[in-house]
Amino acid sequence: MDSLTIIWVIVCAYLLLNLLVGVYCHIRVKDSTDYLLAGRRIGVLMTAGTLAATEIGGGSTVGVAAKAYGSWGLSAGWYVVSAGIGVILVAFIAPLLRRAMATTVPEIIGRRFGGSSHLITSILSMLATITLAGVQITATATIISVLTGLSTELAILICGAVLVIYTMSGGMWSVTMTDVIHFFVLVGGFSLAVPFVLHNVGGWESVVAKLPPEQLGFTKVGWKTIIGLIIMYFMTFSTGQESVQRYFAAKDEKTAVLGSIICGIIMALFAFVPAVLGLVALAEFPNIEANNAVATVALNLMPPIMAGFVMAAVVSATLSSGAGDLLGAATVFTKDIVEHHFGKSLTDAQLTKYSRLCVLFLGIIAIVISLVSKAIIPMLVFAFTMRSAGPFAAFLLASLGKMQQLALAFGPSCSAPSQACTGNSWATHTALCLSSSVPLSASSSLWLWCSLKDLWVNHRLHRRFLTT
Repeated sequence: MDSLTIIWVIVCAYLLLNLLVGVYCHIRVKDSTDYLLAGRRIGVLMTAGTLAATEIGGGSTVGVAAKAYGSWGLSAGWYVVSAGIGVILVAFIAPLLRRAMATTVPEIIGRRFGGSSHLITSILSMLATITLAGVQITATATIISVLTGLSTELAILICGAVLVIYTMSGGMWSVTMTDVIHFFVLVGGFSLAVPFVLHNVGGWESVVAKLPPEQLGFTKVGWKTIIGLIIMYFMTFSTGQESVQRYFAAKDEKTAVLGSIICGIIMALFAFVPAVLGLVALAEFPNIEANNAVATVALNLMPPIMAGFVMAAVVSATLSSGAGDLLGAATVFTKDIVEHHFGKSLTDAQLTKYSRLCVLFLGIIAIVISLVSKAIIPMLVFAFTMRSAGPFAAFLLASLGKMQQLALAFGPSCSAPSQACTGNSWATHTALCLSSSVPLSASSSLWLWCSLKDLWVNHRLHRRFLTT
């Protein structure tokens, strides 16, 4: 059996394992709470594992290696470190999230600010998470395409189908169970791969000798961009349905806090592993596509079995994030649009059925987005901007205090879409190339300013209401 066949067999076996887990978890789903929130019974380690597996996706593996191969060099690892810091910051509001006993972010906003804010936030959240699911399908398909020689389009269709089937089967239970598997495969596979790769290229000194000195700059990307990433991640993780849904599913507030902190630490420790692989790819294979850096290193510089596990690790990262994104979008569509606006008389069994159908329908849309775009980090930033710049202030305000709906309905419903549009007008430039002349921190600072401005406006409205 040749090396490529061994790798392909391992990856196929891993994809099959995901499908089997989905089928098994289908049996455990008794009602809509099981399907959407795993019965709110997830413990500390499982919370940390499912958060880490969700947030370490295609952008944090394939994307970081591609950026290290390109203009960011070693400092590409800060993309994941910033995400880890963002998750730790979310730990401070994790008790509020768990205490809300909600299912979605728009649900919390709707409780405080009324129907118009609820609907607008639902649309922004759903569009963002569908886009993120499409990105993860693209990242998975990139690996499958390199391994098999299939066209990228066909690989997208295959990967998208696997993602939709196992997410649709078991919902949050299947996503959580596979996340734990993905976490160990991902962190273990990548971490074990680095010593093998460095040994086969003659050590780290050999890699350094073949690289321009600027590629090894630890903060080459710049502190402005790093700070901007931290702000963006804190805002997007505290409002992103695929992240917040994990906090909703934790068994209690303490579990949510500890799970978030452990997840952030794990992400920070893992951050520079994909960047090192990207630099090795640049040193040894200087004329390949940047997105193919991890796959090329695995195929050429690792033993077949190790390469197979690394490729399975990449697939695990992207599938895990994609499943969380897809389930998050379906949850918002089912709970905040279908049930809230059209089906208040739905039985629990009907709600579970519609949730599965939503996963299928929105999964097809995510596949189409993947086929049209084929971008990774640019689309990630675009989606993060859409859902963090808009709902952030309203969501934070809704979580922190019980303001009167009449006084606050106007501010959030108008500011959410305006902030989303304003943030994306800046992020369009940075998403096209994150090292462009428009710093990422500029757009992140603008989002934060808009959010703080919205909080101030809502505070003034509340005071005016109380004095009238």
